[in-house]
Amino acid sequence: MLITKIHTLLKFKQIITFCLKSCYNTVVMNMKLKGINNSSKKTKNLIKKEFAELLEEKKEIQYITVTELVKRANLTRGAFYSHYDNIYEVAVEMQNEILEKIFPTNELHITKKQELYDYIDSIFKYLEDNKKIYSQVLASNDPLIFTDLLNKKITNTLTKTLSPTINHLDILLFTNGIINIIIQYFRGEIKESFPEICSYVKKISSYLFFDERN
Repeated sequence: MLITKIHTLLKFKQIITFCLKSCYNTVVMNMKLKGINNSSKKTKNLIKKEFAELLEEKKEIQYITVTELVKRANLTRGAFYSHYDNIYEVAVEMQNEILEKIFPTNELHITKKQELYDYIDSIFKYLEDNKKIYSQVLASNDPLIFTDLLNKKITNTLTKTLSPTINHLDILLFTNGIINIIIQYFRGEIKESFPEICSYVKKISSYLFFDERN
């Protein structure tokens, strides 16, 4: 009888010990994963920072090499390739991050002039807040890599949310005009300020989409 109780207690102790070890291992693993994720994020941010600076200097992505980038970032080639397959993937990720911040995940509904103004304001505000990175990126000879998807996003948003009676060519004219003005602004080719450009864009939008000349 006593031996049976001792056996039972020993098994119970083994079970408790196993559970405690499992919990400990889980906590340690989660902490390691969190550390890895934080480290990975820092590495990617460093890569993107050096990429933007190199793009400003080189003017074209084709002249940026992984070797030069990792040297400037004080990283190994292995660290780079554990996050990206090539230089162009860095550019694409930067572009996607920018677009995610500019465009809300919920569906827009632009039925009034003020709603369109708010949408235009949100685009220009983000661009102004990120003036440094855009000045670096759009000063290069590869601006289409960073503006083509933005162009399509704006065009699709306006096409879906504005009145179906709006001529699609008006939307294309409006969107392409905005993109070209943005490129010229960040290249320092026009003297107008960002608020002045934004105000002008809203004025043109009223004329094109709400038939208001004033």
